[in-house]
Amino acid sequence: MDFIGAYTSDNVIYMLEGFLVTIVVACIAIILSFLVAILLAVIRYARIPVLSQCTAVLVEIIRNLPLLLIIFFVFFALPQVGVKMSVFTAAIVALTIFESAMVSEIIRAGLLSIDKGQIEAARSSGLSFAQTLRFITMPQALKRMVPPMVSQFIALLKDTSLTVIIALPELMHNVQIVNGQNFNYVIPTYLFAAVLYFIVNYALSLFARRLELRG
Repeated sequence: MDFIGAYTSDNVIYMLEGFLVTIVVACIAIILSFLVAILLAVIRYARIPVLSQCTAVLVEIIRNLPLLLIIFFVFFALPQVGVKMSVFTAAIVALTIFESAMVSEIIRAGLLSIDKGQIEAARSSGLSFAQTLRFITMPQALKRMVPPMVSQFIALLKDTSLTVIIALPELMHNVQIVNGQNFNYVIPTYLFAAVLYFIVNYALSLFARRLELRG
């Protein structure tokens, strides 16, 4: 093990640059997947004929596929039909597809957990389905979704490491590049990556607990 050689300023900066890419990709994928997941969950919750059933099938298919397969499909298969993306875009699209399906189930479960009596009271008072969803159901459901939602987003942050397979210059990709300089850098660089992941994920866990206590 060579900690001094592994932790030169150039190596540390290079690995931190990779971690910045990890954070950016994760944040964009989190925002996009949350928005898509809300749409998917509401469609299923509203029980729209045909559309709800088709959405349910799509969600179940994606949830039961490995993320690595989706990454391969987006980056290697879609170009065969004329849909070409950069490595950065492909990583975001693949993560968004996978996480949207996972998060949509969390949102749908939160919506279904709301007491039907409140919904019936809102509808009987003259509120439309959309108004009831916006002012009654969704606000309460979101509070209940916080712990599982944050857990899923933590998983997403860790899942970004799988994009190393398509050479996205994220943390694990850059760690492997540094490792290539000297075999004695392997343990120091992996420990460095582990510390970075732990700090961010633990901070997210503490944030989720605080939100849960406030709720």
